[in-house]
Amino acid sequence: MGSLQGSPWLAALVAFGAIFLAVIAVVLLIEAARRWRSQRVISRELRRLSESPGTPSVDSGLVREREGVEIAWLEPVLLRLPRRQDLQHFLEQADMGWSVSTFIMITIGLAAGFALAVLVAVGGGPAPLGGVALGVMLPYLVVTQRRKKRFAKFEEHFPEAIDLLSRAIRAGHAFSTGLRVVSEESPDPISAEFRQVYEEQKFGLPLSESLLALSDRISLLDVRIFVTAVLVQLESGGNLAEILDNLAYIIRERFRFRRQLNTHTAHGRITGLVLVLAPIVAGVGMYSINPEYMMVLFTEPLGRLMLFTAAGFQILGFIVIRRIMDVEV
Repeated sequence: MGSLQGSPWLAALVAFGAIFLAVIAVVLLIEAARRWRSQRVISRELRRLSESPGTPSVDSGLVREREGVEIAWLEPVLLRLPRRQDLQHFLEQADMGWSVSTFIMITIGLAAGFALAVLVAVGGGPAPLGGVALGVMLPYLVVTQRRKKRFAKFEEHFPEAIDLLSRAIRAGHAFSTGLRVVSEESPDPISAEFRQVYEEQKFGLPLSESLLALSDRISLLDVRIFVTAVLVQLESGGNLAEILDNLAYIIRERFRFRRQLNTHTAHGRITGLVLVLAPIVAGVGMYSINPEYMMVLFTEPLGRLMLFTAAGFQILGFIVIRRIMDVEV
């Protein structure tokens, strides 16, 4: 299994894999177009209802729960998938608009595509397994990064949202009205999440359950403290505005401490970046000086295997350094 030219069965397998991936891509495009068409119809109807005189405004905070509709022909298989709900919850936290079936199909397609690419470039051996691992990890890393950025943006604007809620309560408004004010005046994702809490309690869900659902969607320590403080105040009474002011002050102090910590750990992060870029820069420099010397790594199977292995270890080392420098505050 050293080369594709010497193995017609392997070449046929590669061709089958390419056709299979093309079919999956076409099916996904058809499903995406169908979902887009359905969402346009729903949005048009909601807009028509909201513009009708005497009709209360219809918000999309609850409708967004239906985003990412499952691919119909794959849903029976996904029902047997363990921890399917956890994966769906993870995708909703990232606000990717993906369903579980879409995520799995993308993962399978990337894993097969990377494996075939490595197989064509390197040949047999364990190298295609690295391509499979890369294809499996890539969608997860993309969703994780999107989720991390969304949570960071929520946490950045959360103190201002608490202050706005506190001022609304001091002005004499009810807590539910304060939620509506926050949903209208705050940027995303604060507005979307608080709008959903407001819409849920407006349509009959108990406020405690709506707040607990918020802490489940946004799994941040600050949100859990906020929900706990509000629920305790609802049960025992007290000055909620003062509690919210103290909470906003604590969150801002944590941000200040985190910025100081980032300043102290900047050297370690830069070191990790330099260690990743140094081999690449050295390789480009050596290639510009003596191309024939460097081309051995690309023309020989062992050289290509060494390149893929080195790239894998470089990525692993970068992730480890970033994890060491990432201090929870």
